Amino acid sequence: MVAEAGEHPDRGEDVPAPWTVAVCQVQIDTDDPAATRAAAEDALHRALAAGARLVVLPELLLSGYLMADPAEARSRAETVEDGPTLALLRSVDAPAGTVLVAGLCELGGDGRLYNSVVLVQDGEVLAVHRKTHLWGAESLLFTPGDAVSPVVPTVLGRIGLAICYEIEFPEWVRDMALRGADLVAAPSNWPAADPFHDVHVVTEVVQARAAAASSGLYVAVADRCGTERGTDWIGGSLVTDPGGALLTPAALGGPAVLTAEVDPARSRDKRRGPYNDLIGDRRVDLYRPDLR
Repeated sequence: MVAEAGEHPDRGEDVPAPWTVAVCQVQIDTDDPAATRAAAEDALHRALAAGARLVVLPELLLSGYLMADPAEARSRAETVEDGPTLALLRSVDAPAGTVLVAGLCELGGDGRLYNSVVLVQDGEVLAVHRKTHLWGAESLLFTPGDAVSPVVPTVLGRIGLAICYEIEFPEWVRDMALRGADLVAAPSNWPAADPFHDVHVVTEVVQARAAAASSGLYVAVADRCGTERGTDWIGGSLVTDPGGALLTPAALGGPAVLTAEVDPARSRDKRRGPYNDLIGDRRVDLYRPDLR
């Protein structure tokens, strides 16, 4: 069951043991769907071979991002229930208790197109999130979602879902933290303004790390790489710990599968030091137990 906005789960529940997350940086080519699918499938297999229990793939994984117009977007759209993205996620031989996250161009039951992300556990769709904060010309192709990001109870703990631009809004990640998220999985497509950028200092990477640090949770970004219809992509996939420290090396713009260990106990311990806690939506002075 997904927690409602403002609701925090029982703090007395058992904390899952540490596990491995993988973020898959895939070279996506709108004009070569077969190569894109093969690259995504290869990345999935590599992530599972590395022992990943949670695998995160990029935004708009199989459709590509730079679709020319609504007609092309519609030709690449799929339903969540039986489209090629779900088929891909179900095709891999994943161990029981594996969680997979990927972005897709969704054809909704209302006939509209959405930039969406799906979370699948053991082949079952547990959650779908439609991107609410559309960036740039996305609004010419997609209808914005009208719901906050879900925080999904899984066998690994509580996974929040966000898509690319959404994690640049501090309150968006903060809301998931207040609802008990251990990690935010963020399929992304980060365009590079400068092909010679330093991935450590680009705004998107800094904002992802700041979001993790300010809310005390893990953030796992699966970016894409390469060149698509004349646009270069940052290739800034990363995993940060609850203090904002990078747990993965810079992928440097090429295809990669990056892994890191996630300890849900760390994201649930909001203490910032011996004198202050960050509990729920309040910073509580440890000398004031009456405020707990």
